Amino acid sequence: MTDLLQLIDEWGPEKVVTVSDRRSGMRGVLVIDNTARGMGKGGTRMGPDVSTGEIARLARVMTWKWAAVDLFFGGAKAGIVFDPASPDKERALRAFARALSNEVPREYVLGLDMGLTERDAAIVQDELGDRGAMMGAPASLGGLPYDELGVTGYGVAEVADELSESLRGKRVAIQGFGAVGAAAARRFAELGALVVAVSSVNGALHDPDGLDVARLLALRAEVGEAAVTEYGRVRPLGSELLVACDVLVPAATQDVIDKDWAGRVDTAMVVEGANLPTTPAAQEVLASRGITVVPDFIANAGGVVAAAFGMDARYSPFPVEVAKVMAAVSTKLRANAALVVRGARERGVTSHEVARSLAQERVLAAMRAKGQVT
Repeated sequence: MTDLLQLIDEWGPEKVVTVSDRRSGMRGVLVIDNTARGMGKGGTRMGPDVSTGEIARLARVMTWKWAAVDLFFGGAKAGIVFDPASPDKERALRAFARALSNEVPREYVLGLDMGLTERDAAIVQDELGDRGAMMGAPASLGGLPYDELGVTGYGVAEVADELSESLRGKRVAIQGFGAVGAAAARRFAELGALVVAVSSVNGALHDPDGLDVARLLALRAEVGEAAVTEYGRVRPLGSELLVACDVLVPAATQDVIDKDWAGRVDTAMVVEGANLPTTPAAQEVLASRGITVVPDFIANAGGVVAAAFGMDARYSPFPVEVAKVMAAVSTKLRANAALVVRGARERGVTSHEVARSLAQERVLAAMRAKGQVT
């Protein structure tokens, strides 16, 4: 079990709330990491193996992510220990929302993460009677449907395009074919890239001449991540990380590329679609090999940019203009990625170090302004 006191450092977390419900079997945790720049805002994930330590790490990523894109919210994250495929999902979700009614939405606003959908956002809003309780609800309820728009994956591809002379004809491998991986594949194809490999929990696909992205997306709409199996010619999971490509996108979960994997990948660029997909040791190896790495909270910040629009409009009767959201995602992420990669080359350090330094300076300035540190 995670020792909660061991999680605390000079940045946070400021508050950790654990909740449970005997009737549904729900167990959950909220970690509010640092609110020097604004109230807590971050995704909520559901899974049978969610842990407090995992949520604390992700809350810290949110602190850096909000600061890196220079938007005034604080780092926070929540998790629900429950099977998202369970027929009792709604019951558990409603119990979780009720248990956090003191914190939501005054101190924390929920967002979508692994295991939750736009319908789940609508359920939380309904349970708490507040449109501002959770972002990502369906457009029919005035929400900005992040998964449907694919803002995070869109931003990942935009970043890769910014750092390439042109993506046309470039080979892309994507680990994970959930909301982020699928949206990234769509945008990469639109930009003229060849998506040569994708994977899901069911296995991997590889075609050096390029996979049929339109077919894959159509299959995903029918059968979810089992689309990889339906497509055919499934390879062992993990093989997608080793195919020859120009851009590798880890878009599944954390800690998938360790020191060993970092020495074996055959790519010129790693764009982190997932949170925390590379270990610190892996980042050093990738840098030593001359592989460009775009850190998670720089590359996958499209969701938070979109969330900022949703937060601004959460009680407004007017819908958010999608074109403005996508343009802001592209502009903000492209500029940040170029800044961080250039800084890493000039200073001879990893891009993660540059990105953290940028975010930490902004958070520290806010903490000093509030008298929290000297």
